Amino acid sequence: EEEHTAESPSLGSFKCPLSDHHIHREDVRKVWKECQDESFWYRALPISLGSMAVTGGLIYNGVWKSSRRFGPFPKLAVAGILGYAIGKVSYFGTCRNKFQELGVKPGPGGPWGAGGPWGAGGPGSQSCGHVCEECKKKGTAAAADIDAAGKLQS
Repeated sequence: EEEHTAESPSLGSFKCPLSDHHIHREDVRKVWKECQDESFWYRALPISLGSMAVTGGLIYNGVWKSSRRFGPFPKLAVAGILGYAIGKVSYFGTCRNKFQELGVKPGPGGPWGAGGPWGAGGPGSQSCGHVCEECKKKGTAAAADIDAAGKLQS
């Protein structure tokens, strides 16, 4: 279940994509999943396998030497990991364009910020000004109670 907050931090001109009424949360999730899937299948996996194949070829032809203790596996593993990382990073621009077509602009806590499509802590976190309708009602009721209590004490 989502964690909600009644407070909405001020982040200047940044507008949380979830609080924008013309952008639907499901659309953001769909594009995020699409980006993850496509970056894996179309970039990360092929580049990873390709770099491992090239590394294996270099080792096989004697250009690089394999480890005496572990054989070719450490070099192949590093090549695969680096290829995977390069593949994921290379898809970043394409993914950003997909979000911009959806109407989500770059900014803190956006889909490409820390922690995925809603920044570090999910909807309602410090990096996103989104507050659900239920929390807005609770926040308004709590503010009214505080004002009433303050007036009673005066």
